[in-house]
Amino acid sequence: MSGTDTPDQGWRPAFRGWRARRPFLGGLLLTLGGAWILVTVKASLKVVVHIGVQGVAGYLLPAVMVLCGLLTLFSPSQRLFYSILGMLCSLASWITSNLGGFFVGLALGAVGSCMIFGWLPDQEPRVSRRKRRKQARSADTVQA
Repeated sequence: MSGTDTPDQGWRPAFRGWRARRPFLGGLLLTLGGAWILVTVKASLKVVVHIGVQGVAGYLLPAVMVLCGLLTLFSPSQRLFYSILGMLCSLASWITSNLGGFFVGLALGAVGSCMIFGWLPDQEPRVSRRKRRKQARSADTVQA
């Protein structure tokens, strides 16, 4: 045994449980958006230094996006701060980094940040309308 009462069942159930306790898809999208923008920036270091603050921001903002996405995955308790910072960096990449990585990185970062912001840790799973109606009908038949 590995210090727990349950036997080891492999890495997939462990990963599924880890993923369920954090805004996984939002953090992944924010990280991918920042990485996409970093890949599409094609300026050499000499050009970046020559341009000045604008050129440095072209590399700095997507790096902050990647960092916010990864920190969201590994520290979900601070997700609101990371999502707001990630959204600001995504929107600022429109100006600094080839139109936000040709719109792809901007869109991935914005959607990921919104998903992180809207994630609720202790929310019960949603029940579809069909299941709610079925449960209401079965409850009515039991009472009648």
